[in-house]
Amino acid sequence: MLQTLNTSQDRRAFLGVEQSLTGRRWAERLDGEAARVAQAMAQRHGISDIVARVLAGRGVATDDAPDFLDPALKRLMPDPSLLTDMDAAAARIADAITGGEAIAIFGDYDVDGATSSALMLRFLRAAGCDATVYIPDRIFEGYGPNPEAMGKLAEGGAKLVICVDCGSTSFEALAEARRLGLGVVVIDHHQVGAELPPAEAVVNPNRQDDLSGLGHLAAVGVTFLTVVAVNRVLRARGFFNGRAAPDLLQWLDLVALGTVCDVVPLIGLNRAFVTKGLLAMGRRENRGLAALADVARLGGPPSPYHLGFMLGPRINAGGRIGDAALGARLLATDDAEASATIAAELDRLNRERQVLETAMLEEAVAEAEAEIGAGPGPAVLVTASDRWHPGVVGLIASRLKDRFQRPSLAIALQPNGLGAGSGRSVAGVDLGRAVRRAVDQGIAVKGGGHAMAAGLTIERGRLADLRAFLSAEAARAGGAEPMGSLSIDAALAATGATIDMIGLIGRAGPFGAGHAEPVFAFPGHQVGYVETVGNGHVRASLKSPDGTALKAMAFRAADTDLGRALLDSRGQALHVAGSLSADHWQGRSQPSLRIIDAAPP
Repeated sequence: MLQTLNTSQDRRAFLGVEQSLTGRRWAERLDGEAARVAQAMAQRHGISDIVARVLAGRGVATDDAPDFLDPALKRLMPDPSLLTDMDAAAARIADAITGGEAIAIFGDYDVDGATSSALMLRFLRAAGCDATVYIPDRIFEGYGPNPEAMGKLAEGGAKLVICVDCGSTSFEALAEARRLGLGVVVIDHHQVGAELPPAEAVVNPNRQDDLSGLGHLAAVGVTFLTVVAVNRVLRARGFFNGRAAPDLLQWLDLVALGTVCDVVPLIGLNRAFVTKGLLAMGRRENRGLAALADVARLGGPPSPYHLGFMLGPRINAGGRIGDAALGARLLATDDAEASATIAAELDRLNRERQVLETAMLEEAVAEAEAEIGAGPGPAVLVTASDRWHPGVVGLIASRLKDRFQRPSLAIALQPNGLGAGSGRSVAGVDLGRAVRRAVDQGIAVKGGGHAMAAGLTIERGRLADLRAFLSAEAARAGGAEPMGSLSIDAALAATGATIDMIGLIGRAGPFGAGHAEPVFAFPGHQVGYVETVGNGHVRASLKSPDGTALKAMAFRAADTDLGRALLDSRGQALHVAGSLSADHWQGRSQPSLRIIDAAPP
């Protein structure tokens, strides 16, 4: 069932904004109790008031603040054996390594799949096993293992197939693998029913009999725990006597990338993975990642924003409209020349993808606006077209979700009468579960995912049924207020938005899904220069009453009410809300605001 969030109507309107330019109510993130927690936290632990407010606003208890600010992997790392089937999986993979069996890694074509595949391949190579990676073609093979691919792997001599970020619902393909004599280990995180496919082990914290409490991990996180478990088995067998054991921590950059890009909650172990992974990425030891950062012109220390909006889209571009294996190949290579070549190709594909996306998004927005009409509209948007590229629908769903503040699906209709769709959700709405229920009800042919993202295949004639079903699910959950509210952490002036302040706030990060980036309001700031730049972005300068200026940018906003209002407000005062970051350029760092919303004073 879809789950909905509190709409924050019980908290007072921040700066009195009941309806902003994006149609949202601004609400104090901290209620009275959270404000008291923030005060106690600052006094007891010597934490700055602003950091204490950020932590309290995200449910961190007073006594937990010191550990939260230092997410030590050693403290948060669980025993991998807590996961159901992990011991069987680790033993089977270790048997293949020590027995010299040919191993194939079957991965998904997104960033989580690419990082999981590259991580497993790097570990197997370090253990002396030259495995191969198979990534299916999104258009011709679809998601996950298929019988034909299993046949190819068997013909190629594979004895063990390790499925990463896929396989939990691949009954037909894994039955074919068993018939062919292939051993299969599944390492996944997608939601699954009570029945599991035939495999020697299915490691998935979201299987119904798993009690590990690790269902928030991305597949790459589960893959890392698997690598830890296999390494432990090999060590116990004396495999590393006389040879160097691999340093597993060196691959946390891959874990961080997959975790951020799969939009899983940045809580607990995920937060430690990303924190330590960003440090590893900053050392630029992975040649492929370094080459990709260079073509993306990534400046300064890597951040979750860089991973999610600069590196991730380029890796995904291969799976969307090019060679699906490019991303995994880039992340697994140590060859400088190959890294540069693949990174350049992914950058080219990403530019091509942006052109496709622009045209598709225009059509999707028009359809969504017609569906919403003059009222609140449906709680879940479902859009479809026979002119859309199936590799780009996930991005369209994400843009619709951001624009209309509700779960959204975009479906590319095929000549065979089927539609390939992808959906993105908002916090508190479990879209993966809803899609699985649609499959169980016979509305969708197949589908699944997790809380924040889902994919499905549906017959063209069942689109109306899907819309009605998702609306009914939302209603049964109590109904959602589509536009909701915007929670504000605190009010700041441009004067106080310093690099030092941004550094203090960063201590409470990394921010992302499940650990929301802080949002600050800048009351009554004058809009200085303002212009449209790039792909529909609005760049502006905000001046506080004392004349201090702050750089600001509203991304992809030029054709929205927010963007138009900013462009029409030169010389006028606005309440502006957004997230702060440090902009690094030519060795200098300066504060920058990503504008999320605005309202007249």
